[in-house]
Amino acid sequence: MEDLAEFARLLDILGNRNRRRIIGLLRQKPCFVTEISETLMISPKAVIDHLQLMEREEILSCQMDDRRRKYYYLANDILVDVTLHSLQSAMIGHDETGKNAENERTRQAVVMLAKMVQAHDQLVAHLEQLNHDIDTKLADLARNHNDLFRSERELSVAVALSHEPLAPDELMEVTRCTPDELEPVLAEFVKRGIVSRTKNRITLRGIHADQSQ
Repeated sequence: MEDLAEFARLLDILGNRNRRRIIGLLRQKPCFVTEISETLMISPKAVIDHLQLMEREEILSCQMDDRRRKYYYLANDILVDVTLHSLQSAMIGHDETGKNAENERTRQAVVMLAKMVQAHDQLVAHLEQLNHDIDTKLADLARNHNDLFRSERELSVAVALSHEPLAPDELMEVTRCTPDELEPVLAEFVKRGIVSRTKNRITLRGIHADQSQ
């Protein structure tokens, strides 16, 4: 029973397409949060959530480099081989009374699951493209409005916040900035009305981010 529960838990983890993609990327090499986000076109906050979940499950682990940047790698890889045999042939030699109906229900459930997974993957692909378009627009804005973003660090903070509001520690992780590096940028952004800041969240103010001088 414990093995079955463990298998179900791992299937739940692998049921998310982006977690499968992250695992596939980390099979190639250890990566920082920003590398994963930029390579897979997933928001930094979502990447952190997936990484933390898989770290708790001991699928991933992380280390700090000499610049105190955290990078993740596979601690325990997962390979699942699922083979679906003909349900009709599996019934040979068994009492078929009442089992044909169960067999049909199982088949319909598998078909429905396949359709749901396909629809989910299509939706994720559309969202990834939208995230990519947003990042492209921000990069274009940075190139053409040097008075708005005055350094690469300011641009990286703006791009990270463009996905969603972040807590200060989350923003430090995705931008790889130290507190001493991040605080002057945030103070300048607040002064210029580019971000709003509360105790626990930093939010990019879209009306200012889209403004041209």
